[in-house]
Amino acid sequence: MAKKWGERLRSWMTKNMELPQDVMMDLPRITMIGQIHIYIENHRGLLGFSDKEVRLLLEHGQLLIKGNNFVIKTIMPEEILLQGTIDQVLFVAE
Repeated sequence: MAKKWGERLRSWMTKNMELPQDVMMDLPRITMIGQIHIYIENHRGLLGFSDKEVRLLLEHGQLLIKGNNFVIKTIMPEEILLQGTIDQVLFVAE
């Protein structure tokens, strides 16, 4: 019940105070440049990495990125910049 109340409060604050949803709702912010770069903010950690697949933990589920020739250009606690050929970006439910 406390979790639902917290979600309602965040939703109300986002709507009424004009705050960005990605910040208030713990959503990832994903910026893609064509098919060659993807920058993800507000993730919870790197779960898996190969040259064809990257899996990130999110507050609610996971983010799966598929493609080829992946290279991590920058990685910080809640941000990652990935370069390669991006074919798919998928949200995986919990």
